[in-house]
Formats: sequence, C-alpha cells, structure tokens
Amino acid sequence: MSMTRRLFGGAALAAMMLAGGAAQAQDKVRIALVVKALGIGFFEAAAKGAEEAAKELGDVEIIYTGPTDTTAEGQIEVINALIAQQVDAIAISANDTDALVPALKKAMQRGITVISWDSGVAPEGRELHLNPSSNPLIGNMIIKLAADELPDGGKVAVLSATTTSTNQNTWIDEMNKVMGNYPGIEVVSTVYGDDLADKSYREATGLMQTYPDLDAIIAPTSVGIVAAARAVEDAGKVGQVNVTGLGLPSEMAGAIESGASKSFAIWNPIDLGYSAAYLAYELATDKAEAGPGAEIPMGRMGTLTLDDNNEGAMADPFVYDGSNIDEFKGIF
Repeated sequence: MSMTRRLFGGAALAAMMLAGGAAQAQDKVRIALVVKALGIGFFEAAAKGAEEAAKELGDVEIIYTGPTDTTAEGQIEVINALIAQQVDAIAISANDTDALVPALKKAMQRGITVISWDSGVAPEGRELHLNPSSNPLIGNMIIKLAADELPDGGKVAVLSATTTSTNQNTWIDEMNKVMGNYPGIEVVSTVYGDDLADKSYREATGLMQTYPDLDAIIAPTSVGIVAAARAVEDAGKVGQVNVTGLGLPSEMAGAIESGASKSFAIWNPIDLGYSAAYLAYELATDKAEAGPGAEIPMGRMGTLTLDDNNEGAMADPFVYDGSNIDEFKGIF
C-alpha cells in the first residue's frame, strides 16, 4: 500500500486497542473518487462502477466526493480534506489541469496514490491519467456526428464546459485538427456553460439567437448536451438545429425521441469509474507501478497501457441513436 498509517508508543497502542473496530476499518483501502461536481449523472454512474470494482476487489472502500460547483477551488478544498483523512488513493476528474497540482503533490508527498481520470491533471500532479477514450478519436467523433447530418455543409457551434476543463479543451483541439476532413462545415463559435444546466441552456439559446442559420450545436459535455437539446425544443427549432456531442443515454433518450438530437456518443461511465478505482487500487497496494510502457490491470476492462506521459485510453466512444437508444437508456 502506498500509504501506511502507523502508531508508535504505548499510549498510541492503547488508544488503538480502545478504538475497537478502528483497526479493522483501516484494513480497507480507501479510494476517494473525486468528481468535477456532485449531482451530475455521468459522475454518479461512474461512482456505481467504482463500487462495483470495490466489491470485486473485496478490501476497498470508495469515498465518492466533489465540490458543489465545477471550480478548481472547490476541488482543492476536497483534496485537502482527503489528505487530512489520510485516504490511500485519490482518483480525480479535474476542473483545472494545473491549479490542482500543488494540492495533489502534497497528497503524494504524504504517501497517497493520485491518479486522474476523465479530465486530466498535469503529469507532475498525478501518477497516471486514464482517458475514457483516445482524444483524437473523440475529437473526430464529435465533429463527424454533426457533419454526417450536413452532407452539403453548414454552420456549427460548440457548447463546452469550462474554459479550463482539460478534457473538453483537448477534444476541441483534436476536432479542429480534422476539420479539413469535413469540407463545408464551419465552426462559428465556442461558448461555455460551466457544466451548469441553466447557464448551458442560456448559452445554447444565445447561440441560436446570434446565428439564426445555425445547423448544429456540439456539446462534448453530458450537462451541456441535455441543456442544448432542451433549448432547441423550447425554441421550436427541432429539425433545424441538431444537437450532438457526448451524453448519457438515460438523459438523451427524450432528445432522440423528439428529434432535437439525431445521434450522440459516450463511453460507459460505469466502466470508467470501475477502471479508475481498479487502477488506483493496483497502485495504492503496490501491485503495479506507473511508468511509460507499463501495463496495469483494470479487471474486466482489460489492461491499461501507458504512453510516455503515463496516460492510457480505456475504450473507443460508442454512438447512440434512434436504433439503439431504448436498449441503453435504462442502464446509464
């Protein structure tokens, strides 16, 4: 285990004996699954996956936590509290690539295993990063889903999470790299809803007002895509503006049914939470070590192979549309 708590001296030993079940509780490997913000369906599904991994591993306790809003400051407070609790591992989906590094470095200095997943932390602030999929594949997918419905080209806009969201920015960068493969598609604007439903709704509404000939809104965020679909429905623009990007089947089934969205993509967040917890356990118990080229077990999800930046991808994104939405909407 990367961090072992030891008590020394007779007084400490007596205190531990008096504590009764405390020692037994400490035998659990405590893994904190830190999300961007509480109350988001994607992360709640990931927590279910982490609990699945904990049950499979047997000696793991999952602490599901995060701030109430998507800020680095909120996550830093959470990290500091986890350091004080002396957890064994922190697996975090970051609101900011760099701002969390000092707090996470402090955690590692205290012997706590730190990994990032979904949205990454700068390399000096974690031992490895788990990408839900390949960043180039995701970037291509989100623009392809819009372009597939616009054979003659058209105007699209991006509704992202926060300006500092690591994964969102990376996917948008990758999208821009392949724009040449989609002639006639013009990205007219990128706006940010901060992963808040009401702000994302307002931003989507603003896009349609600013660009009355807008053809599609791409939202690579599970909060933003639902809000954008609702904005399109409320504006009476179903059939004119197609909403696509990354979303959850349970939350997007209505948009597929109404026609506000023709298709969208996502990896399984249950698998992602499962994989993050499993990786954190492997490192925290010293069963594996992160390093370029390392292959680290992820249970039923196979093996994560790390690149030179100690990053690896879990799986390819999967497309959901009217042909398969009913199959998945009751799962996540």
